[in-house]
Amino acid sequence: MAEKLKYILLADDDTEDQDILKTAIEDADPLTRVQTVLDGMRAVKHLANCADTELPCLIILDYKMPLLNAAEVLEKLFGDARYRAIPKVVWSTSMQPEHIKQCLDKGAVQYFAKPNKASELALMVQQCLKYAAAI
Repeated sequence: MAEKLKYILLADDDTEDQDILKTAIEDADPLTRVQTVLDGMRAVKHLANCADTELPCLIILDYKMPLLNAAEVLEKLFGDARYRAIPKVVWSTSMQPEHIKQCLDKGAVQYFAKPNKASELALMVQQCLKYAAAI
């Protein structure tokens, strides 16, 4: 029996960062596809337009995005039972403790520093895929 494709929603306004993470995830797990959006508002709209059976298995948010940052997206999703079971992670160049606390308080399961090395990226991808497999 063929395994079902699953998908991850990635919201990041940096297309180069999107491409790096998308490629790393899809190379690590060929049964996972990454859907990208360029800002937090588009992430919220994308999720609102998904049928319940078509929601992502993981949401990855860059902290610093236009329109809505990661904490604001998480706040919009936090009160909606429809999104409660979906793991949410943040990756960012900002490691400010208040940003990390905001995101974790609003439902993120992990806050990653954007990796500088391939080995760090591989570890992050493996952790993200574990979260994605949990639902």
